[in-house]
Amino acid sequence: MLSLVAPPTTARAPQPAEGGGAGAVLRAVLADGPLARGAVGRATGLSPAAVSRHTADLIGLGLVRELPAPDGPPRAGRPQLPLDVDSRHHLACGVHIGVPFLTFALLDLRGRVVAHERLPRRGDAATVLATIRDHLPGFLARRAAGRSLLGLGVVTGGWVDSDRGTVVEHGPLGWRDVPVRAELARATRLPVHVDSHARALAQAELLFGAGSGSTELVQLFVGNVVDAAFATGGTVLRGRRSRAGNVGHLPVPGSTEPCVCGRTGCLQATVSERTIARRAHAQGLVPAPDFELLLALARAGDERAEALLRERLRLAAPAAALLLNVLNPEVLVVSEAGLTVRPDLAGYLYEQVARHGPVEPGQLVTAASFGTDVLAVAACAGVLDSAYQRPMELRTARSS
Repeated sequence: MLSLVAPPTTARAPQPAEGGGAGAVLRAVLADGPLARGAVGRATGLSPAAVSRHTADLIGLGLVRELPAPDGPPRAGRPQLPLDVDSRHHLACGVHIGVPFLTFALLDLRGRVVAHERLPRRGDAATVLATIRDHLPGFLARRAAGRSLLGLGVVTGGWVDSDRGTVVEHGPLGWRDVPVRAELARATRLPVHVDSHARALAQAELLFGAGSGSTELVQLFVGNVVDAAFATGGTVLRGRRSRAGNVGHLPVPGSTEPCVCGRTGCLQATVSERTIARRAHAQGLVPAPDFELLLALARAGDERAEALLRERLRLAAPAAALLLNVLNPEVLVVSEAGLTVRPDLAGYLYEQVARHGPVEPGQLVTAASFGTDVLAVAACAGVLDSAYQRPMELRTARSS
């Protein structure tokens, strides 16, 4: 049986005011720690007594720890011991369900990848969920080192209803109305957080990445599935039935690529990894239509592979510019595998986005913050966001 020290099984979307003072203290320490209690009070607006009370609770839960006093001359009054996130006791577990692979991951409280493993994705939804159920116990036994699990995150592309924990529709996988949370919660007895990978990455960027310290962010994910997420006031919005961010069928000028929806020139059909890999194979760049082979060529400096990745960014740029100009965020993050293996292409991305609309001074257009760990981080982001929003639910779980 899997270890459980966690919030209730039914995961829900966090709201800005949730978590109260304890959540505010924990998020302040994450954002700017190590911090003295006085600095935490200034950052949160809480009284010294409230900061001390919440800090004691968080220390008791193993979420925050006191560090040794800094060197320097002694000061009058009680020593101000710095507070930092305690990443020694808890882990978030997550699974990313992709078209070619399943990615299993463990992250600590600072969003750092502790372990990850990858398996080929084979079969229908029932087969995939059975693979996850079968692989998790061994993965945790090998990798979790006895630390408590905060929960299980499961993310994928397409239309994911996070309230119901259901993958409503995933075109490339052929999934419809798959009750992921119900199946995995029953099998693992862990709280299961199910979401789209775009929303999960937006949460991760706000907590640990380019969006840290920002409240307005847009995330565009370009993979086999193309979707988006946006945050305002520091909260990732989901829309009715969690369908916000459905950008895969935006038209791409000049594209004649057929789409499963019956039209031609849709964004996802035009720039998906399958489409780009097929083009690379047709051009004789790779021996099979395998996107990983194209990435390996680009990493090695092949100019033709680089040109194809640049073309992909050029085709995706109008959608990125549309999101930037309509939603006007502080940060626009584009998660795309070519930018991971060739980070020098980020400048080209910025140029292409700016061609289709103004980028205001102070706005950041950037690649994802997590490099090759992007899928692992996405998988665990919902679990970690829940812990930072509602840390005191750990106490409820421990006492139940």
